[in-house]
Amino acid sequence: MNKTIYLDNAATTKTAPEVVEAMLPYFTEYYGNPSSIYSLGAESKKAVTDARETIANTLHAATNEIYFTAGGSEADNWALKATADAYANKGKHIITSRIEHHAILHTCEYLQSKGFEITYVDVDENGILKLEELQKAIRPDTILISIMFANNEIGSIQPIKEIGAIAKEHGILFHTDAVQAFGQVPIDVEEYHIDMLSASGHKLNGPKGIGFLYIRKGVKIRSFVHGGQQERARRAGTENVTGIVGLSAAVKRAFSIMEEKTKKEIELRNYMITRIAAEVPYCRLNGDAEKRLPNNVNFSFRFVEGESLLIKLDIEGICASSGSACTSGSLDPSHVLLAIGLPHEIAHGSLRLTLSEENTKEEIDFVVDKIKEIVEYMRNMSPLYEDFNRKNGK
Repeated sequence: MNKTIYLDNAATTKTAPEVVEAMLPYFTEYYGNPSSIYSLGAESKKAVTDARETIANTLHAATNEIYFTAGGSEADNWALKATADAYANKGKHIITSRIEHHAILHTCEYLQSKGFEITYVDVDENGILKLEELQKAIRPDTILISIMFANNEIGSIQPIKEIGAIAKEHGILFHTDAVQAFGQVPIDVEEYHIDMLSASGHKLNGPKGIGFLYIRKGVKIRSFVHGGQQERARRAGTENVTGIVGLSAAVKRAFSIMEEKTKKEIELRNYMITRIAAEVPYCRLNGDAEKRLPNNVNFSFRFVEGESLLIKLDIEGICASSGSACTSGSLDPSHVLLAIGLPHEIAHGSLRLTLSEENTKEEIDFVVDKIKEIVEYMRNMSPLYEDFNRKNGK
């Protein structure tokens, strides 16, 4: 198959043609500053207002509860740091999970250096948060619970509604990193008792460098960037109008095709999982088989090194990942896989394949055939595999 097969949509997605088309006029025709009082600026301001309304409607939120950011990592940082600053007089205890994105984990490390206490709740072998541990972790000085909606590596979807109910019952703010979930699954901030939510444009066929933070009205959260009145004085700086327009177009597209897209991705995902599990020995599906993002496939292969597997797949024109794109330069095994109980040697042999609605069954068959071929080749080169076979009389 002489073409690139892209299976790393959890890392980033291709910007949809209609999104690019929507953005273009705001580079060259409607280029005014939204803060200007003349009509050219008013066109830009209207586009920003319309985009805010579009996003709010998908979450069942109010328009003035949506704040634009430069992406998901900024939104995560803002939610945690500004909440810590605003509520420090109430308490300095924050609860999160062991499998969060590093935008959350590293921010928590920073807050620890500033005197805050962080409790990291465990997950089960499928990557689902242990609700009983969450309940036990709550203290009188707990000010925030931050749990991701769905994991970026293994795709497990968390019991967000239950977590939100627990937070509300105890009068604790609840933030969710929904970067992987927004546009993939329906989200209702009212039904799930979500106080803050982070999302990013480039995960749903929008442009990079744009995202948003939903902040429920009444949440006492401080400004994140100072220097102007933009975003109701909470995030200064001239708005990225083209990015905001692109994000809005991507959101409209994602929610209009969600049902059809989800159905196709689940069919392809399950087909791929079934083939790999049946045809590649000594492998393990990572993440919950049912409570899972529609497009996520993650396997660990014993006696195989993940980075080498990726390189060989790349030679075949297949784009995949061994985990989070943000840590692809790290030699350490995935903290997510370690958290679900995998030993280092198996965690090192992980492969994440994340699909889009553009992938085909023919592509999936080609990829699985190549995985079988490469894994067998690599195992035949492995002294550990040879020793394993010898001990098992093979």
